[in-house]
Amino acid sequence: MARTRRDGSEDGMDEDEQPIYVISIAARLVGMHQQTLRYYERAGLVEPKRTDGNIRMYSNSDIEKIRTAQRLIDELGVNLAGVDIILRMNEQIVALQEELALTKTELDKIRSTRLPAPYRH
Repeated sequence: MARTRRDGSEDGMDEDEQPIYVISIAARLVGMHQQTLRYYERAGLVEPKRTDGNIRMYSNSDIEKIRTAQRLIDELGVNLAGVDIILRMNEQIVALQEELALTKTELDKIRSTRLPAPYRH
C-alpha cells in the first residue's frame, strides 16, 4: 500500500494522477454520459483506477485526457483510433521534452565544471 505524503498525494504519484472522481462526477465534469466514459475506457483512451470494490475513479489527468479526446472528435472530426494515436504521441512528446530538459541541465553542469571560463555559457 502506498504511503500518503504531507501534500496529500501518494508516493510516486503526481497530484494530477490522484484518483478522486467517481464516474458520475467525471461524466458531469466533461459533459458526457457515463456510458461514453465506459466506451472510452474500452477503447483504451482512458484508464481510470479502481477501488477495492471495483469502482472507477478518475484523476484530473484522466479528465483532461477525456476533454482533449472530446475536442479532437467534436472540433476536428478525428475518429477514436486517431484520438488514441494523438494522445499517445502527446504523452511521448512530453516525456521526451522532460528528458531533454534534464539532459540539458546535466550538460550545463558538466560544461561549467570542465570548460575554461571564456567557453562557458
